[in-house]
Amino acid sequence: MSLAQTVADIRRHGDWSRLPQAIPFARMLKLRVDVRGESFTSVLPYEPSLIGNPLVPALHGGAIGGFLECAGILHMLWSTDAPSIPKTINFSIDYLLSCRPQDTYANVYMVKLGKRVSNLRIEAWQTTPDKPVVVATLNLLMR
Repeated sequence: MSLAQTVADIRRHGDWSRLPQAIPFARMLKLRVDVRGESFTSVLPYEPSLIGNPLVPALHGGAIGGFLECAGILHMLWSTDAPSIPKTINFSIDYLLSCRPQDTYANVYMVKLGKRVSNLRIEAWQTTPDKPVVVATLNLLMR
């Protein structure tokens, strides 16, 4: 089954928990999504293999960056009728605090939804959404 068919099937049945399985990198990170009404949160479950600095210990920045990019793309597939994965144009990340060895969550905010280009702000947190550990801006080319 193609990605477009998989996403269409997920939309039809409303089973958003299957969405991360449709993207290989999200599947490798074991991402989950939590959809409650109009609320969409991506979850990066803690795995010891995600540790980048064992002395602190802290999650690897590359894993966090990949998680945030996937969170943005998954949000776009959930919130729009996009038939395929939007393409990343640029992505900037601000690491605010060390990500501790625990689950990490991401909320995505649509800044601009355009016909060709969309802009998202993504905030990752671990203990409370009011205390983000990483924020990112993602520009996507809508196909």
